Parts: sequence; structure tokens; C-alpha cells
Amino acid sequence: MPNPFSRFTKRGATRTREAPPSDVPADALLATQRLSEKIAYLSAMKIFQDLSQEELKELERSISMVSCPAGRVFYVPGETGEVLFLLKKGRVQLYRLSPDGRKLTVKILEPMTFFGEMGILGQGMHDTFAEAMDDCLICVMSRRDVQHLLLSKPTVAMRICEEMAARLMERERQLEEVVFKGVLPRLAGLLLRLAGESDQVSGYSHQELGEMLGVYRETVTHALDQLKAMGLVEIHRKRIKLLHRDKLAEIAKE
Repeated sequence: MPNPFSRFTKRGATRTREAPPSDVPADALLATQRLSEKIAYLSAMKIFQDLSQEELKELERSISMVSCPAGRVFYVPGETGEVLFLLKKGRVQLYRLSPDGRKLTVKILEPMTFFGEMGILGQGMHDTFAEAMDDCLICVMSRRDVQHLLLSKPTVAMRICEEMAARLMERERQLEEVVFKGVLPRLAGLLLRLAGESDQVSGYSHQELGEMLGVYRETVTHALDQLKAMGLVEIHRKRIKLLHRDKLAEIAKE
């Protein structure tokens, strides 16, 4: 099956625009609804929150939208040129493969974030694969359009710089944990971050948690069993309930 993003090459993006709606009122209404949905999505993204409705409409014209089914690897190193992906719906797993085929998850991306290969943003995939974990809806921008956006909208450039700085700090924290912490405190910290404001982590298998920590699935299962024996978590199928966040936070600091 061909890669839906393969047309965005280093030779320049060739956007495919939807055909103009016909004179049939139903078609015109559907086109209007699609436009409103895309603008609503863009306005919900932090990097675009300072733009006016007119500026969002202008931005919408430079974006193509593509659907990706769950399990689809839509970015392969060397296959796609410089593009910026805006994740509207679903989750995306960024990962690398070792020479012996082991997978290391670099990051799990939630909706309303951006990623991709874009040198002018300091944003690179660096031999990283991108796979849709759920059915995803992804917007795509070419290098030319991103460059125009940065030059014409300084507030967007500032928001992107803030996001990239936050990601750099997160990478440094992850490196520090790998060097100085054992699996149990790293897992406790990961569960707290994935849960966010809630008291449970949903949608992640033991294998995926292991890939995020850079350890084997069996190692994660053993660590989870330890947390369960301590009365800190309940383990269900692709769902982990956090019973004592404060105690998990103490373990994460060890």
C-alpha cells in the first residue's frame, strides 16, 4: 500500500486540493462543515492559539489532511522529505529500531501536537519511524508553507520555540532517569505522566510501556506486579488504575 505522505518530497510539496463543491446545497454544506472542523482543530492547538479566524482560514488553505488507519507505519526514514505533521485525532508512536530489530519508543504523541522532519524548526525524525496507534487524522504542511508561516506570524514562531524548549527539557529528564534510576521508579514516573490529571492509564500494553522505558516486556510486568503487591496499582487489560499517586510519586523520586 503506497504511503499517503510520499508526495511530500524534498523537491517540494504538491498539495492536492479538494474539488470545489458543486452547486448542490448538500455538497456546499458538507464543504463548509469540513472547513469549520479544520479551523476549529487549528484554533485548539497551542501554537496557533494567538491567530484570528481570518488568519486561521488563511492557514487552512496551506494544509492537507490525510487519514491513517491504526497500525499503519506512515513515516519511514528516507522515504518522506521535509514535512510537518499536525496530529488532529488518534495517537502516534515514534520509535527506532536497533540492528537486531528491537524497538525503542521515542515518544507517544497525543492529539493536538506537531512532529515531523523540518530542519528550520530543529525538528527531526533522526531514523525514527511513525506508526498510527489508533485511527488517526493528520494535517500536513510543507517546508515552504512552514517557512512562510514563521516569517509572517511571529507569535506562531514564539509558540513553537516554547514547545521545542519544553521537549528538550523532557529529553534531558529522560536521559537523567535512564542513567540514575532503576526500572521501578522510572515506571512509577511514567505511569503518573501518562495518567495526567486522572487516576488511570489506558490504552497501553506491557510491551508498549517497555518500549517507552527501553526495557523488555517481562521487566515491565515484573515491576507492575511489585507495584500491585504494594497496593499502589490495579492491573487490567490495557488499563492500570493508580490507587496512591502520592506514594507512586515518592517511588518515582528514588
